[in-house]
Amino acid sequence: MRREGEIRVSLERVTSFLMSAYITNVDGLDKCNPKTKERIPDTDLNQAQSNLYRRLSAGLYETRNRGEYYHIHGSLEATKTLEMIGLPPFRPGLTDYHDCIGTIEEAVKRFSGTELEKMNRENRQAGVSVLTNEKYQKTAHGQVMTSLPLFTVKPLSMDTPPVPFAESANGPAQCLQGLRVIELCRVIAGPTIGRSLAAHGASVLKITSPHLPDVPFFQLDVNTGKHTASLHLKNADDVQVFESLLATADVIIDGYRPGVIAGLGYRPEDLAARAAQRGKGIVYVAEDCFGGIEKDAEWAGRPGWQQIADCVTGVAWEQGRFMGLNEPVVPPFPMSDYGTGCVGTIAALSGIYRRATQGGSWICRTSLSQYNIFLQSLGAYPADVQDRLRREHDPYFFKLRHNDSVDEVSQRALASVKCLHPTLFASRVMQSAYSEAFDGVVTWPKEPLQVDGIKIGHVRPTRPNGYDKPTWEDWESDETLLDA
Repeated sequence: MRREGEIRVSLERVTSFLMSAYITNVDGLDKCNPKTKERIPDTDLNQAQSNLYRRLSAGLYETRNRGEYYHIHGSLEATKTLEMIGLPPFRPGLTDYHDCIGTIEEAVKRFSGTELEKMNRENRQAGVSVLTNEKYQKTAHGQVMTSLPLFTVKPLSMDTPPVPFAESANGPAQCLQGLRVIELCRVIAGPTIGRSLAAHGASVLKITSPHLPDVPFFQLDVNTGKHTASLHLKNADDVQVFESLLATADVIIDGYRPGVIAGLGYRPEDLAARAAQRGKGIVYVAEDCFGGIEKDAEWAGRPGWQQIADCVTGVAWEQGRFMGLNEPVVPPFPMSDYGTGCVGTIAALSGIYRRATQGGSWICRTSLSQYNIFLQSLGAYPADVQDRLRREHDPYFFKLRHNDSVDEVSQRALASVKCLHPTLFASRVMQSAYSEAFDGVVTWPKEPLQVDGIKIGHVRPTRPNGYDKPTWEDWESDETLLDA
């Protein structure tokens, strides 16, 4: 049945959504409050986030060549990156922010960008030269990526019938009710796809391995609306459980480096063949950092996270230029993560719609780099608008430099935004609910989208990774949250 009505997007809520990692909180404790760590299960298995020195192993630093910059990224394993540049993995006595930055940058400056690239390849680390957008477009990878659209949706097979959307007999419903989604992701971008599908009514089961690290705090934000379970897909018993979940799944979200999930025996083509045997297609949604795997692009298989994409595509240089600097600066907040998550959601909904109307199985792809290319294609604000923003915002923000961390950049930006635009944090923009899993009241931004005739929002509060049993049965639901 076709429903027509108004579609409304709250720009206040969109803005808050893009800052979500820094404004979501449990009992008032946000990401940068040291007491928050006590409230969240520790999934930082390699202690990459355990202290300031190790956290700053993910940062933007100048190389031996003046004016050349490289973003090293200890990611979820700081030891290998620190040892790669000749530093000890732990420095208990090094606790001052500027001393940590100075120590790490001094080590990075012993190498050129070319040498750091070689070292990163050999150590299989996430790291990248910081390029302007002009230089990025001249690389072999950049040339391939600029030829791709923002996302792609393509058939894997067309040998299964359409799977119509479920209809509710009791009035307005969530449009993805009845759909089962398996989310194989960590950190922010991929899990944002799952969170958004959950907001449209899908049953999203996030599966993570108990042997793989994840950033603890981000789970408070991106696990809203889901169930979360632990399975290790190199363990025979866990594989058997996963296979039982897969048998009735409608959507798979893959947020790992290209080839990782396929290496476990779950290539998209194989999953489509299984779907054909059961007579109902599947939608495979893949999100990664560099993009271009379908075109065999040069850097397609490299590991990476948001800051890596921001640095390689030119976004970090644009941030620095806006701040009046002749050097790059990592942008505040994980905005590219959330933007890519939105694009991945649009791709997923497109694939789900095509399965519903045309049948078959579909593969949807996007990447952090594709989002950043799209973002920059929109152009910068006019000079007078940029001048006004520089005048209005706190001068302390503009004292930042290339080697300041994303947390430092984000905290200064957030303080300035709160002062200028307090309405972005008002109750009409935020939502709160008690989370049994975190034993506290969690507050997070409301969904920005409203559509007449359907409800958009989450029916269960957030929880940490691995909290629930790996099953589709007996999920709790609190529909009063939809009207909050």
